[in-house]
Amino acid sequence: MKAYEKLYIDGAWVSGSGGKSIDVINAATEEVMGRIPEGTVADAQAAIAAARAAFDGWAAVPAARRGEYLAAIQAGIKARADEFARTITGEVGVPYKLAQRVMVGNPVNTFGMYAALAGSFEFEKTVGNSLIVREPVGVVGAITPWNFPLHQIALKVAAALAAGCTVVLKPSEVAPLNAFMLAEIIHEVGLPKGVFNLVSGYGPVVGEALAASPEVDMISFTGSTRAGKRVSELAAQTVKRVALELGGKSAAIILDDADLATAVKATVSYCYLNSGQTCAATTRMLVPASRYEEAAKIATEVAAGFTVGDPMGDARLGPLISAVQRERVRAYINKGIEEGAQLLTGGAEPPEGQPRGYFVKPTVFGKVTPAMTIAREEIFGPVLSILTYRDEADAVRIANDSVYGLAGTIWSKDEERAKAVARRVRAGQIDINGGPFNPMAPFGGYKQSGNGRESGVYGLEEFLEYKSLQLRPAKAA
Repeated sequence: MKAYEKLYIDGAWVSGSGGKSIDVINAATEEVMGRIPEGTVADAQAAIAAARAAFDGWAAVPAARRGEYLAAIQAGIKARADEFARTITGEVGVPYKLAQRVMVGNPVNTFGMYAALAGSFEFEKTVGNSLIVREPVGVVGAITPWNFPLHQIALKVAAALAAGCTVVLKPSEVAPLNAFMLAEIIHEVGLPKGVFNLVSGYGPVVGEALAASPEVDMISFTGSTRAGKRVSELAAQTVKRVALELGGKSAAIILDDADLATAVKATVSYCYLNSGQTCAATTRMLVPASRYEEAAKIATEVAAGFTVGDPMGDARLGPLISAVQRERVRAYINKGIEEGAQLLTGGAEPPEGQPRGYFVKPTVFGKVTPAMTIAREEIFGPVLSILTYRDEADAVRIANDSVYGLAGTIWSKDEERAKAVARRVRAGQIDINGGPFNPMAPFGGYKQSGNGRESGVYGLEEFLEYKSLQLRPAKAA
């Protein structure tokens, strides 16, 4: 069991002021796998004060040198990659192989990406008689979720540090152990004290203290839309910058000329990634009405291949994160049945052979209408809804009929047609015919999926302010 008794504040491991702890539960076994301190408002304030005191010095460090620190952190994560993967598999329930490739592989690449960008980014540029300077926004409060824990931490922490900001990290209390491991690496690397601080605890305590503090210049939050609204409310009182990456209800539009089998298989797979606990998951599959029966048959067959079981074994679908999340997803499945959707496979009953763990059957609903609850609300579980449309315009209308706008996919044998449809969908990232994830591209959403962008140079720019130095033109000789 990984037991952490201290917080990381001002370059040292220190005891929290509250004296309480939080148990971390293994999602597959329901056993305690770790323990962390329950941080308090006083702990958050101490971390904020440390970050504030360290800011001027860190901002003055040459960007290339900041990049060297990030490269050293990247090397530290690489050296402990297997330990990270096993820890996150236990915390989240994601299959171990996926944890290796995505949950750890992406953060390794992210720290490397920002190490390189720190040394190559153009922090100053002359425009007319002005020198345009990009300066760090200041002290950043980073509040991260449990579904892709280290990945989301890396996107915020690496970019903020590259920009010259100092950071107070509040990881999810449900999957926090990886954050403490990262803090260990940062300490070993010798990052100047106060530049990075870690305070674990509950959102309504530590998270709200960060959002409300006048000494925090920016909040970068990833999580539910409900929690994001609360963060925005608190942050508004000090007019600090807020970047939000929130929920989604992404649509996969399969056009009438698409390779149906390929498109359906990819849509189901992306819907079920991390047991459906992915904000950009394609949970709405839109197919031509004339091809519904064929699509439903393929989706049902593909779902059957997602075996449920031990994430350290060969199972393709691990458990959900917690008992609360499991019951929430089961309630949505029952709601779908009550509202008249056709249950093609899966259901709310516990999977066979899984007496322990927060498991849910891979589920597919057919004959779903846009007004149904399962077509409108984010479920965050392995539940796919199949909707039909009349024509291309109807497909776009249904896709856009959502309070969310995070991601989506378009499938067509004609790439130009697919791109034209993608331009009409109100979402921040659209994959065309299964185009792979690009870490250099911006990621973020429209509408209630949030604001701001992460990843690549766009993620770095989120943590920078513009300053214009108006210069007197040189006199002609």
